[in-house]
Amino acid sequence: MKHILLLFLLAFSFTANAQSDPVSQARIFTEQKDYRKAIELYAQLYERGPLTTDVYDEYLKVLLLDKNHKDAEKLVERHLKIKPQDAMLIIDLGKVHLSSGKEKKAEEQFEKAVQMINGDDILTTKMASTFVGLKQDKYAIKTYERAIEIIRNPYFYSTPLARLYAKTGDIDKAVNTMLSVGPMQMPGVEDTKSTMLELLGSDPKKLQLAQKALIKRINEQPENSWFAEILTWLYTQKDDWEGALIQIQALDERNQENGARLVEFARTANKEEQYGIAITALEAVVEKGKGQQMYAIAKAEKLNVMMQQLQNNPAFTPEDVSKLQKEYELFFTEFPQYYNTESLRDYAMLEAQYAGDVQKGIALLKTAIEKPGARRDFNGWAKLQLGDYYLLSGKIWDASLTYSQVDKDFREDMLGEEARFRNAKLAYYRGDFDWAQGQLSVLKASTSELIANDALYLSVLITENIPPDSNLVPLERFAYADLLLFQNKDKEAAQLLDSISQTYPKHPLNDDIMMLRAKMAVKHRDYNKALDYLREVYEKFEKDVLADDAIFQTAEVYDHYLKQPDKAKEFYEKLILDFPGSTYVQTARAKLSELQNSTSPLP
Repeated sequence: MKHILLLFLLAFSFTANAQSDPVSQARIFTEQKDYRKAIELYAQLYERGPLTTDVYDEYLKVLLLDKNHKDAEKLVERHLKIKPQDAMLIIDLGKVHLSSGKEKKAEEQFEKAVQMINGDDILTTKMASTFVGLKQDKYAIKTYERAIEIIRNPYFYSTPLARLYAKTGDIDKAVNTMLSVGPMQMPGVEDTKSTMLELLGSDPKKLQLAQKALIKRINEQPENSWFAEILTWLYTQKDDWEGALIQIQALDERNQENGARLVEFARTANKEEQYGIAITALEAVVEKGKGQQMYAIAKAEKLNVMMQQLQNNPAFTPEDVSKLQKEYELFFTEFPQYYNTESLRDYAMLEAQYAGDVQKGIALLKTAIEKPGARRDFNGWAKLQLGDYYLLSGKIWDASLTYSQVDKDFREDMLGEEARFRNAKLAYYRGDFDWAQGQLSVLKASTSELIANDALYLSVLITENIPPDSNLVPLERFAYADLLLFQNKDKEAAQLLDSISQTYPKHPLNDDIMMLRAKMAVKHRDYNKALDYLREVYEKFEKDVLADDAIFQTAEVYDHYLKQPDKAKEFYEKLILDFPGSTYVQTARAKLSELQNSTSPLP
């Protein structure tokens, strides 16, 4: 009761204050569209203090809302007698004429206001903003153009003016206005790229116009690399990586950068999965000769690109692997100092996971770890990889011991958490579910989202599949099948999964078995079979914990392997709509955004 009384008193107090404050009351009348009463109050207020800007502005607004153009015109003219040189009042008079349908008279006032620009930035910005608000973009443009003429600085209003040109459809002027900052290199390459992306989007015609304008500027000012940088970026927007590479090579040569710019470009191309272009750029650096500073770096980067190309190529051949093996052998013969770098870890991965020579992978990692001068974190990651390869070769205890060493050396670090997760998974493989759960319960709160999600998934898998009768045999078999799959013993893993399904046809592990089968199918490039398994999960087990996982994996198959972006988008959208609480939602949104950008029409 006390709360109700308090609310009543507050409401009464607010109403009383509004009634005692004529401005507040006038605003209430305006909101209620009782313009006559509002006009009466504003008229009284204006008579008390005609120079009060807020009262004048609000009074004029309500007169125009009421279509009282005669009194509105009188109000502005009266104000103009007090401040005859106020350009904003002249715009107000034009606004009144515009509202009453007298467009010619309105334009006369707008032209008059534009001629009153004196170079004052505040006035210029305010006038342009007001014209935009009145949907008079033509006069907003004239405002900026007049200001530029007075201050003799074509760069000062280049960005807002370019936006207005683009808004009114004059893309040629928009582009050239943005490019006019080039000689001054203001506001900077990245800001210019951002604005041009906003103005051009992925429209082929607009991009073509920008390209022509840039080439013309480069021909006029060949010494100015600013234009060439923008043109290079523009080529990548058009997906013309060959054109971009030509520009980068010219820039690198002109500025005598000895390949540094080419290496950076190769990294960008690699991120965009333009592997061929990245390799060509790096080979151009290598061709400059051994004496160049970037020679070894370019060779190492080339190996990195080739490794990523292999990893992202589901149809790689033994010849692809053999070719890359030779490249690594030659590289480490020439640069043994690179044994302490990520290139060595990639080489070990190539041997153990792609060439099938696990023992060589182990030997390479051991050599790298034993070499002096390696970074502490490099050794940590190399040991985790070594533990994985012990596991691949069936040396379970060696794997556990190696993981434990990393856990001890990096107790308060993400490396330590990763080591604990791998040891927890090893316990799961061995059927020691209680110990695994103890580790996973802590790791679910990891600062690393990836570790936390993996720990949560494994923890749920164990919890959901331990039945009331404590019969752990099905889960133990499943965990062992998971281990066999990790060890690349896929045939044995498939046979074990079959035995679980046949012996325990109604066990809650069925959806997990389907997910593991889908994983195996992807590994063997049988993508349609993988999609069938995943469909069974999200249709038959739509209320189980793996339904969102299955939908996400379906989108990933369409995206990465089948190269069907429209189908991928369909499933990313389905995940976001049907499972808003899923841990995959944030990733799905990012993937969806990437796909929408990449599937936009290009020339």
